[in-house]
Amino acid sequence: MKETTPINPESTMASSPTETLPEEFATSRAEEQIAIATQWQLMWWRFRKHKLAMAGSIILILFYIVALTVDFLAYANPYTSEAQRSLMRPQAIHWFDNGKLSPHVYGVTGARDPKTFKRVYVTDLETKISVRLFAKGFEYKWLGFIPCNIHLIGVEDTRAEETLFVLGTDVQGRDLWSRLMYGTQTSLFIGLASVVLSLILGVALGGISGYYGGIIDTIIQRIIEILRSIPTIPLWLGLAAALPGTWSVQQVYLAITLIISLLGWTELARVVRGRFLSLRQEDFVMAARLAGCGQMRIIFRHMVPSFMSHIIAAMTLALPAMIISETSLSFLGLGLRPPAISWGVLLQDAQNIQALAISPWLLIPSIPVIIAVLAFNFVGDGLRDAADPYG
Repeated sequence: MKETTPINPESTMASSPTETLPEEFATSRAEEQIAIATQWQLMWWRFRKHKLAMAGSIILILFYIVALTVDFLAYANPYTSEAQRSLMRPQAIHWFDNGKLSPHVYGVTGARDPKTFKRVYVTDLETKISVRLFAKGFEYKWLGFIPCNIHLIGVEDTRAEETLFVLGTDVQGRDLWSRLMYGTQTSLFIGLASVVLSLILGVALGGISGYYGGIIDTIIQRIIEILRSIPTIPLWLGLAAALPGTWSVQQVYLAITLIISLLGWTELARVVRGRFLSLRQEDFVMAARLAGCGQMRIIFRHMVPSFMSHIIAAMTLALPAMIISETSLSFLGLGLRPPAISWGVLLQDAQNIQALAISPWLLIPSIPVIIAVLAFNFVGDGLRDAADPYG
């Protein structure tokens, strides 16, 4: 007869809770954090799980750092032209010399081809020009009022405008790298300013339309329908033709910003109106009315913040459209015009197919346009998913 060992029930029950306790404790702790988290914390936790959105955020931060430090990053004056340096190819920076770290570029000499009469550039391997960090160059005002002449890179014992051509030069012999830095600043800030103005118009008019209803709602909606029914290109043509040719660069800059904003607020206004129609009968709105709050306070203090995350996501998705609009207008000659510098102005040189075939580096300004638009779209998708309470 076999001997049976008695099973102690207390020992079996004591082992399983001990094994599952950490997992249950972690789950309850996470649920507790979610229960007390604010809407912005919940958005951030969901947003950082979106890998493409996080990568896009890093890229956009770098873009706006460039936009804020263009004078430091540009080693040559973007307006200095020289016919003798027209359409020079991008110049390679050599990092080592005889096994030692010694950044340098080779000198370039230009001559006229006797057969084609075109200017030909030949690399002079005997002339080495040292490239150094934090070199002196053209003077500028840091933060708008502090005189400074230090740049990220430069050359020794000579002017960078005459010897250093990282991305080549344009038709007028102006350094393309430095002009690209300044163009990045202009295009990004036009897009940002346009979105801010569109946000103000869209939230204000859409909120008033959805909150009050009646004849006010009808008038605002008919204005939106009229604006959305006008073809974009003819509208741009008409508005651009109305700009006086005697206006300064700053005046044209402001006008283009206003034009893009006046065309971009209608979609946001529709979204805000729809949300207001559903929110104006909610309990917290009724409580604010009973408490004696004014109508403008109810709109902007109680109703708008309740879906601010959706507005931010919508604006992030609208930013690339604003940038594309400015680039398209300037490319077609309807927006910013020289001597202003933007991505669209830089791409005007790429309109000539013959010149583009000879100088393909003139298309380089299209690369940051593509990267910035993709980054904004990734960030917008991430914010939209993070702000969706049903996602």
